[in-house]
Amino acid sequence: MTVRTVLCDLDGVIWLGGVPIPGSVEAIERLRGAGVRVAFVTNSSAPTIAEHTAALAAIGIVADGDVISSSTAAAELIERGERVLVCGDPGIAEAVRAAGATPLSGDDEAAVAAGVDVVVTGFHRTFDYERLRLATAAVRSGARFVATNRDPLYPTADGPIPGGGSIVAAVATATGVEPEVAGKPHPPMVRAVRRLLGDDASPETLVVVGDQVSTDGHLAAALGCRFGMVRTGNTAADVAVDPPPDLDGADLSAIVGELLARDRSAPHG
Repeated sequence: MTVRTVLCDLDGVIWLGGVPIPGSVEAIERLRGAGVRVAFVTNSSAPTIAEHTAALAAIGIVADGDVISSSTAAAELIERGERVLVCGDPGIAEAVRAAGATPLSGDDEAAVAAGVDVVVTGFHRTFDYERLRLATAAVRSGARFVATNRDPLYPTADGPIPGGGSIVAAVATATGVEPEVAGKPHPPMVRAVRRLLGDDASPETLVVVGDQVSTDGHLAAALGCRFGMVRTGNTAADVAVDPPPDLDGADLSAIVGELLARDRSAPHG
């Protein structure tokens, strides 16, 4: 089955904490050299899209207009004109503005007192008790609760660190309210992917590549396409996966090699 588009995760697949995984940049070059479109989908909500794109460019991967994040997906759940308390880094505020809504700082007590329509929570480097208190007050007063993602851990070169899902869990525990989740593999992200890819989202020719079944594998299932799993991120080489992915490789280079080999051996015409 010929691959025409690869939708690739970033953290744990392309890089760890911004440090390229060996062979990943060359693997993207090989795909594009074979005429395959490569786009990038990440549950990392903290950076803006421009920051994601610039970070890819800095390691030699051009990705202008081909990056979406869980913040992008969160914008699917926000209405124009709403007041949105942001418990997260700049990527969320950017997405809120793109939706035509007003982002409010997560430590702005006056803004909470004036009324909040939505609380959006994600990876947040300066999250603290006061931000938790204000987010809790807003949700308990009726604000909708949106999570960019529920990933408990974030892979780095030094090992996993707490992810955005850990902060989401704190707000959920304090409020007794479960959030609507935007990122992989949930419907807002599926809609964002289909809008980005357009005709290139055909299930027969699309492959999702990622480092864990619960997000990337389930996104592939939601899109009806194949899933290639790498072992360089959140799923170690010795961890059994059930059901097994369509492709299972040590790293992105191995997945790309298998994809292109299958294409060469597939009947054409």
